[in-house]
Amino acid sequence: MTGDARSDRTPGNADVVGMWVTADGHIRQELLPDGRYDEARGDRRSAYTGRYTVTGSHLDYVDDTGFTATGDIRDGVLYHEHLVLYREDRTEKPS
Repeated sequence: MTGDARSDRTPGNADVVGMWVTADGHIRQELLPDGRYDEARGDRRSAYTGRYTVTGSHLDYVDDTGFTATGDIRDGVLYHEHLVLYREDRTEKPS
């Protein structure tokens, strides 16, 4: 695995940058434009942090502690190991 999310973002690679959340909101995974990620679980902020790369619609993760994981985007949904995450709606409604 080489490069970061920016250098690997060639035509055909999924746009993954942003916040991804489980349906119950318990797990929140932010994929940053610099190829880093920050995952919160419940009240535990930054429970997991590390880097990711994107190849097509496939993601490879390397946690800062060294373990690895994978994910795939299918129909706008991120399947990350046993998790199913949905892109958080970035549009804020005025109050």
